[in-house]
Amino acid sequence: MVNAWTGEVALTLDGHMHVCKLTLGALAELETALEAGTLVELVERFENGAFSTRDVLALIVAGLRGGGWQGNARDLLATEIAGGPLEAARVAAELLARAFSLPNEAADDGL
Repeated sequence: MVNAWTGEVALTLDGHMHVCKLTLGALAELETALEAGTLVELVERFENGAFSTRDVLALIVAGLRGGGWQGNARDLLATEIAGGPLEAARVAAELLARAFSLPNEAADDGL
């Protein structure tokens, strides 16, 4: 079970549900992983539909690690994400929305 009030989002990997959350530490890792730009630029890319698969992967890894997962991006190469790349992109966008808004605001945006 996830808690939207704390910014959590569920993601199923290889049939097991994981809690993703962009903690402050996870956000710092995300900035390092992206190697360029700011989180504001990342949010703008998602808002404009101009995000890359690298953006999605970096967000998923940061969210998983913020939720307690101990893996890294390489661990996801052979991992089945329930819902595929589209679900991964949706979860990444939802993580951003929940990290920077209240749950009611995210719900109003259709997330």
